[in-house]
Amino acid sequence: MSKKGMLLIGHGSKLPYNKELIETTANLIAKKADEYIVKPGFMSLNTPTVEEQLEAFRGEDIDMLVVVPLFLARGIHINRDIPELLGLPEDSRRGEFRLNGRTVPLVYANPIGSDPLLAELMLKNASDAITELKA
Repeated sequence: MSKKGMLLIGHGSKLPYNKELIETTANLIAKKADEYIVKPGFMSLNTPTVEEQLEAFRGEDIDMLVVVPLFLARGIHINRDIPELLGLPEDSRRGEFRLNGRTVPLVYANPIGSDPLLAELMLKNASDAITELKA
């Protein structure tokens, strides 16, 4: 049975925390959803790059590639840079990915955006900060 590929894209940073956060999140997703082969890739400053991971997926037995940016909001990377790397037409979130002599669907997910889960996380972070203050 083949799986879906998930390329989790992070911005990249000179500070190690960004890379660790993206890699840890990719590992958490992989443990939670065994229908995915999850690989982290970075736009700049860190490796593996998005391009390197796209190439790595060409050797996997996947029936679809889902590209998920771990970004809060739309910006130049989300709107232009990533779609260009994926070979997607402007304003499109669907395309094709060639691997192992065949073509599979490629879909490009939205950034995190406004979401009730994000609001819950911010409330948790605020509560944690208050608790630390009282300790």
